[in-house]
Amino acid sequence: MFQVALLDPEIPQNTGNIVRLCAACGAGLHLVGKLGYTLDDAKLKRAGLDYWRSVVVGVHRDLESLAAAVPTDRWLLYSKKGKTRYDLITYDDDHLLLFGPESAGFSDQLLEAHRDRTVFIPISDRVGSLNLAAAVHVAVYEGLRQKNFLNFA
Repeated sequence: MFQVALLDPEIPQNTGNIVRLCAACGAGLHLVGKLGYTLDDAKLKRAGLDYWRSVVVGVHRDLESLAAAVPTDRWLLYSKKGKTRYDLITYDDDHLLLFGPESAGFSDQLLEAHRDRTVFIPISDRVGSLNLAAAVHVAVYEGLRQKNFLNFA
């Protein structure tokens, strides 16, 4: 199963919601960089309910630390500035689905450095972006759909 990574996540409820998704799918979760909350935040715990114990969570100080755990050639970076539509890529079990901070997304430098591995989810131009947790759900479930929901009822 692929893994999810959040770079500089800011909103505890989003992370808690993503923890629940990872528990439901058997995905690992990586929290990278500066967190906009503490890991004992009540909102984070409440949104993740008691699913935290079902998810392997890695905490990394920066992207270099994440790259030591998961090679960058396995990363898919999700951004409204991405190159490839999310449903036109082939999801592999060893992919890491990387999402940027809620308020700013990825830096242009990071996107350019990984240009061939950037992914976008189409949205109307009436909104700036999807909610982080919603975008993670879309990406994860597309990967599961491609695998015909193996190991699921």
